[in-house]
Amino acid sequence: MRNKNGFSNLYLVLVFAVLYAPIFYLMYYSFNSGGTMHKFEGFTLDYYREVLQDTRLIIIMINTLVIALLSSAIATLIAIIGALAIKSVQNRRAKNTLLSLNNVLIVSPDVIIGASFLILFTIAGIKLGFVSVLLSHVAFSVPIAVLMILPHLQDMSPSLTDAARDLGASRKDVLTKVILPIIKPGIFSGFFMALTYSLDDFAVTFFVTGNGYSTLSVEIYSRARQGVSLSINALSTLIFLFTILLVVGYYFLTLKKNRHNTAEAVAEPVAEAGVPR
Repeated sequence: MRNKNGFSNLYLVLVFAVLYAPIFYLMYYSFNSGGTMHKFEGFTLDYYREVLQDTRLIIIMINTLVIALLSSAIATLIAIIGALAIKSVQNRRAKNTLLSLNNVLIVSPDVIIGASFLILFTIAGIKLGFVSVLLSHVAFSVPIAVLMILPHLQDMSPSLTDAARDLGASRKDVLTKVILPIIKPGIFSGFFMALTYSLDDFAVTFFVTGNGYSTLSVEIYSRARQGVSLSINALSTLIFLFTILLVVGYYFLTLKKNRHNTAEAVAEPVAEAGVPR
């Protein structure tokens, strides 16, 4: 047993080392005053000052966040409606067909999706820019959010909605006071998955940005093509640290919620026994 754990730990260490080594290499040279990634000549924060003083880059970061938050919110709303519609389909073959069509969009190559959107926007006369990027991000985020929400709907007992209707609840009350609270974890998961995909997407966005509008992933690609600049390292380091802060924040929120649920689970039998809280 001890040997098995030893090999497992060694395997995990190797996997994490392979995954994180390029990131730490990039972060290390973001402080290099030599301007290259071959030899560390001295410590400097010049590249971080350059990033923070770049007004165009700050505008692009704001554009990226606005697109990600807006597209995720719209995609999640559409996904809730779509998941409810798929759940209501009684014909098994029709339901499987809808799920397969939803999954095809997820596994399709981003290049094909991006080229398709470019052709569509060109035919429809939609100018490439904020609107085209927003619509394309909403489109590829919806299937992901549906996959996050639908399992929670399928796990929900039909007797809950039947009981609510028997007690006189309207359709709106059943939706807002029974269904949505139960599938809330799936809604949040779908929103954050869509947010992650939107922030991370390059291939689709590259086709639909047009001139004068850009997101962070496209901007980093454009700068990297012009040559190696350590300001890209500094920018990537800042994004990586921001991501770590989000993950740590989410961890502590989850920890707090679990403690609260545990406290409620312990207090409930005490209340049932007639002991005042």
